[in-house]
Amino acid sequence: MPHKIGFVGVGRMGANMARRLHESGFPVVAVFDANAAAAQTLATELGCVAAANLKAVTALADVIVTVVSDDRAMKKIFTGGLLVRAKGKLFINCATVTPAIHVWVEQKCAAKGAQTLEACMASSIPQARQGTLYLMCGGKPEAFERARPILEKLGDLPRYIGAAGQAAQVKALVNMVMNANTAALAEGLGLGDALGLDLAMLREVFSQTGARSGVLQTDGEDMQTREHSCFFSAAHAAKDSGIALKLAKQQGLILPLAAATKKQYERMIQAGLGELDKSGIAELTFKGRGGNPARQT
Repeated sequence: MPHKIGFVGVGRMGANMARRLHESGFPVVAVFDANAAAAQTLATELGCVAAANLKAVTALADVIVTVVSDDRAMKKIFTGGLLVRAKGKLFINCATVTPAIHVWVEQKCAAKGAQTLEACMASSIPQARQGTLYLMCGGKPEAFERARPILEKLGDLPRYIGAAGQAAQVKALVNMVMNANTAALAEGLGLGDALGLDLAMLREVFSQTGARSGVLQTDGEDMQTREHSCFFSAAHAAKDSGIALKLAKQQGLILPLAAATKKQYERMIQAGLGELDKSGIAELTFKGRGGNPARQT
């Protein structure tokens, strides 16, 4: 008998993960979101309960998947009823939060007789829908094995990293490097545009040389055409680079590129562009666009 699944946090990622598990034969029995209308819409679609509160999700489900925004949201749900009568339950936590929060959650769950696993995602909305997420997992090995049948429907090859917090460390580094690559690409294309170069040609050259990167494939054309529909927001990019910088500070390291990247994404937020996709950082680097107006000579 498949585990009964509950979801806490059904924004774009959480909702598509719930759809994927539902279609894969796992009974999704309850969903909860701070946006009650979003939870009700998804519950109607999946034929499940839109829970009125967090403890109702735990009461109905064997496994609870959480997909929330940040440290504060994680603390709020795990102190706000989610652990009521949680003995024997498994919590799979997919948010990008600080490693310390995952350690804290594991301790809270253990005190209630529950298991927890961090399942950090290095993919986006289409992959959530298709079940091709790249999942980096941290926690007790037995929690990973218990979660594996679910994880394998969400991602191709879920990877066990180590103890609680370690997968979150890896995820922070993944996003730190991705964000820096995105910022560098925006500068390269912005300068190329200012020089009058053909950007389709420039992107092709980049793809065949040391300038090649994953974000060139996903974001390069979007930067050129100003198509910034959100798959991973600038606000989340700033937050995630901040997590990596906090880890660096704890180790006594200075990371100038990561710090500069974070400042660029913070500029987007200050300009009201924080909910654009991370590719929107090009709005700061292309001459004549709102964030980088052409200078009079």
